[in-house]
Amino acid sequence: MIRIPCRWSVVLVVITCLFIAAPSRARAQKTPAAKPVALKPAPQSASSVEARAAKTFDDARKQGPLALRAFLYRMPKGADLHSHLSGAIYAESWIRAAGEDHLCVDTKTLAFVKPEAGQYKGTDDQGKHFVPICKAGQVAASDVPQNQRLYDDLIDAFSMRTFVPMTADSGHDHFFRTFDQFGGTEKRHTGEWLDEVATRAAAQNEQYLELMDTPDFKNAAALATQIGFNPNFVEYREKLLAAGIKDSLPSITAALDRAEADRKQREHCGDADSQPACSVKIRFIYQVLRGLPPEIVFAQVLLGFEAAAADPRWVGMNFVQPEDGYIAMRDYRLQMQMLDAIHGLYPQVHISLHAGELAPGMVPPDGLTYHIRLAVEQGEAERIGHGVDVMYEDRPYELLKEMAAKHVMVEVNLTSNDVILNIKGDDHPFELYRRYGVPVALSTDDEGVSRIDLTHEYVRAAVTYPLTYRDFKKIVRTSLEHSFLPGGSLWQLSTPETLDKAVAACAGQLGQDTPAGECADLISGSEKAQQQWELERRFHIFEASF
Repeated sequence: MIRIPCRWSVVLVVITCLFIAAPSRARAQKTPAAKPVALKPAPQSASSVEARAAKTFDDARKQGPLALRAFLYRMPKGADLHSHLSGAIYAESWIRAAGEDHLCVDTKTLAFVKPEAGQYKGTDDQGKHFVPICKAGQVAASDVPQNQRLYDDLIDAFSMRTFVPMTADSGHDHFFRTFDQFGGTEKRHTGEWLDEVATRAAAQNEQYLELMDTPDFKNAAALATQIGFNPNFVEYREKLLAAGIKDSLPSITAALDRAEADRKQREHCGDADSQPACSVKIRFIYQVLRGLPPEIVFAQVLLGFEAAAADPRWVGMNFVQPEDGYIAMRDYRLQMQMLDAIHGLYPQVHISLHAGELAPGMVPPDGLTYHIRLAVEQGEAERIGHGVDVMYEDRPYELLKEMAAKHVMVEVNLTSNDVILNIKGDDHPFELYRRYGVPVALSTDDEGVSRIDLTHEYVRAAVTYPLTYRDFKKIVRTSLEHSFLPGGSLWQLSTPETLDKAVAACAGQLGQDTPAGECADLISGSEKAQQQWELERRFHIFEASF
């Protein structure tokens, strides 16, 4: 037997294998290469992408508030339904506007004041430069940015920045005092303010705002005072209508037209360089100042109803000013009677009411026992702003069940409830509302005064309460479900609300770019459903990114 060295045996094996494989390779070279098959990725189910987003949210919660903010900033947030336009503007914007309006600043009270006179000084390409003549102890608002200390003092006076409660200066008092201090600028800035809040909203993936604002009601107030108060509100309405209270409507409409045109121009809406803020839809809530005499409050109520009936941009009404004020407490029942008496004549006008923005000690104990219930049962409120003292109401559990059954939503403002009322954490009824099936949505209240944004409120809720990603998704959907936009809903109505089953016409279509068939018909005829459809599209994009 001839022994072949081991190293040569390996070589022979390799050569043999190559010889055997050669014909196969040759045949393969003669055969045209098959075209690669394009494999489509398997479609991802809605539940799987939502599960990944939920896991990312849970991971962010473990990492802390900063990671939560990064997640929640991008997350679609639907609507902010409780936002006062003046309170939404940051102090820096107020100071700039006051300079442009040639106002003075009282360096002691830290408030804007109008000068008694002024003069023109020099000229430039834009024309004459107006310099206000301010009194002793005042400086021109246009000079404030050059005085850093005064600039900082004004920001602190116009907001809750650096505020520390002390005797005779509570968070409540400081918060509400800001509105008097930064007041006095011209209404021509309204378009700027709309652009400011819309730009901030668009950056956070918000799509709809209902902004509270108070139009000029001087003429209506004068008529009501001249006629004199009449507790028969149906008769009082007829007298005010006969006296010409509706004559104020054209100027209210014109002011809104100018503001919206200015906003559109600033955001280049419809142009090639259109800004993201253009996609934020804005509607308005007519503010009634509840701290005035009853005849003037009624005049505002009537003018608000008439404005909303004439112009669809006014989608509802609300009462504002501190709920613990003397007149607000004294006339609370009377004001609810006003709404009860004439709302039936304007059934298409929606009502949201500040109610229960109170805490123990602010008013006598009996003052906490009836505001929310009267707002729901007599004031025709479809939404409640704040609702913090609900557990101090008479028969609170019955009230919670009634609100759930009537689908009365609560606009929850966690930060302002803390700084104004010192109510937070477990002292806030947020979780009780949810436990009893009362719809809730997060809102900002006055983001400029509080120096926050809507994402801040979502982060605060996530840090404070054991909310899941699904919980937040429902809160977001609730904000649009309870908007005052006209039209039918995309969701099946249930008690308690679940907002997880589309109406039959749109079943299986949510998240798509465009609706089809009967779903398209539904959405084309409903502003509310249009916003809800867009929200689901945004959720699909957001969740698919993880």
